[in-house]
Amino acid sequence: MPNKTYGQLCPMARALDVLGDRWTLLVIRELLLGPKRFKDLLAIMPAMGANRLSERLAMLVESDVIQPTTLPAPAAAPAYELTELGEQLRKPVIALGLWGLHLPIDERIDPSSARAELIALCLTGSSDPASSAGLQALYEFHVGAEVFHVPVNDGKVLVRSGPSEEPADVKIQCDMDTFMALALRQVTPAHALREGRATLLHGSRQAFTQVFKVLEYKP
Repeated sequence: MPNKTYGQLCPMARALDVLGDRWTLLVIRELLLGPKRFKDLLAIMPAMGANRLSERLAMLVESDVIQPTTLPAPAAAPAYELTELGEQLRKPVIALGLWGLHLPIDERIDPSSARAELIALCLTGSSDPASSAGLQALYEFHVGAEVFHVPVNDGKVLVRSGPSEEPADVKIQCDMDTFMALALRQVTPAHALREGRATLLHGSRQAFTQVFKVLEYKP
């Protein structure tokens, strides 16, 4: 359990006992994108340091928020994933990310730290559930050097790091600026294709249009 505590029975205080330390919520954020190895988490958050990451992971395991797992072949490597209790943090963490979109960005923020998969993760909490109701689809994005996929299952939309293990219905390639413009509806999929800002690697134009109904920012 956490070393520090507010010592209050309040459920919010008890939640912050587990989640309130620096970097802890960012570990949760990464595991919302699927299981991750220790070295993957450290590579994403190098300023955290190996010792602090080890401490946070051990505390979250002890608190039943995450658990050790093994990645499927060919990696077959030890990793961490959310437990059922940890998965319950999905909606509140995504809501916190959407709230953060309204905060100003100052000179301390590194613009190169932007990641399309994290924007997509937030968009799963913003878009209209009706847009994915009854829909079974798998989308794969190649945004700059990033690759991630979005499985959709009758209203449930997830974002997962890396390429899909199953054949994707749609594969899209674009840069970060274009991805943001598509997500914010500043440009239509048809326009992005016509202007060469996006490339449809696989799938139909109609399916490409559906992607940004499933992932749509609504302030």
